[in-house]
Amino acid sequence: MTTSRHRAGLLAALTAAAVLLLVVPLPAGALAVPEPTTPVTGNATHFDALGAPYGGCGLPQAELDAPDFVALNAYDLPGDYSSYPMRPIPASQAAKIGLWNNGLNCGRFVRVTVGDYCTGVNDGAPGQPFCRNGSWTADAYSGATLTMVVADSCGDGNAWCRDDPYHLDLSTASLNRFVRNGTPVGDMNPTHWNNRHVSWSFVPAPDYTGDIRIGFMKGAQRYWPAIAVSHLANGIHGVEYLAGGVWTAATMNSDMGQSYVIGATAAGGTDFQIRVRDAAGALINNGRVYRFALPASCGGTCSAAYTRVDYTTSDGPTPTPTGTPTATPTVTPPVTPTATPTGTPAPVTGCSAAYRVTGSWPGGFQAEVTVRNLGVSAITGWSTALTFAGTQQVASSWSATVSQSGRQVTATNAAYNGSLIPGATTSWGMVVTGDNQPPTVATCAVR
Repeated sequence: MTTSRHRAGLLAALTAAAVLLLVVPLPAGALAVPEPTTPVTGNATHFDALGAPYGGCGLPQAELDAPDFVALNAYDLPGDYSSYPMRPIPASQAAKIGLWNNGLNCGRFVRVTVGDYCTGVNDGAPGQPFCRNGSWTADAYSGATLTMVVADSCGDGNAWCRDDPYHLDLSTASLNRFVRNGTPVGDMNPTHWNNRHVSWSFVPAPDYTGDIRIGFMKGAQRYWPAIAVSHLANGIHGVEYLAGGVWTAATMNSDMGQSYVIGATAAGGTDFQIRVRDAAGALINNGRVYRFALPASCGGTCSAAYTRVDYTTSDGPTPTPTGTPTATPTVTPPVTPTATPTGTPAPVTGCSAAYRVTGSWPGGFQAEVTVRNLGVSAITGWSTALTFAGTQQVASSWSATVSQSGRQVTATNAAYNGSLIPGATTSWGMVVTGDNQPPTVATCAVR
């Protein structure tokens, strides 16, 4: 039996202003369901394809690292078959996060082993037991294995995606490629399937060689440089870009865990330098720096779903930051920063504001400002200011009290996000009419 897909955020950054992107990727430790370190058992279903243009991780199906792919549960909502919490799921609702982990398990590989066959009804009906009116039985297909890549999420309103934390949704074409005794099983699906048990665990990418692949996503341009990163030895938990001599953590593109919105080495430029962190939080290839440019084939904006780019690398000492980073992942409570500058130390008191475009369209764009407490004491309020480059106007805003006078935009905290302990972050956002041009660097002051 196949499942349908309820994907959130596949084109969120490309749609109109009504879509609000609250990007709050959480560390693996915040999962409601502990990440398995040894094989776990769950029910398995199957689905036909990722859809277009992107799967849940932000990659077209043709760009996956393997033809065999799998979806993990987006939610941990046992008994709840009708709600679809906002994605990415914010820290305040961490108990609802499934093993998809807001996209942080994208690009990782799982080793899947076929388990027992159900002789009864195993239809994933809400509120009904798995394999009712029957039993689980080992058969000739039990023990067959296949290594698959995490490429999508399952958020459907059925018992599989809600009640079974270790449920896997497998690509249909992969079912008969499972191998037992050195030979593909060939005919497990459809007559010997019935949404069997499987056991699985995370594993390194099999027979890994080469280096990462980088491609720009549809709609990418100099002021919204969204990229997808693939071909990783151990998944991806973050991208950092060099801007103004400072390594800055990029924002995940909604919960598409292999897509990040980066910044140029110079404001408004089209040349980029990045480095990547894997699922263990380590910089890949000992901090290798990847340099590339917005492809000439994109013109002003990339029109293809995926435009692969060539890059050069540097394995020597990474560039030394010249100041304090002005953007960190939007995570509360704070986590250890992903890069420690070696230049001017952070001030004892104060806050920073980092401006980022999260989506654009003809005649308007959406932006987010991340506020971080840089001091050693908690603060109870903050205000930020920026100056637009032209005649841009704030059409709507959220998570702050925002006012505009001419080109000057001022925002003060809302009642619920003014208090920040040292290192903590929060953010506010706005939809703006007018050309997507970078404003004067945003500033922050403690109130």
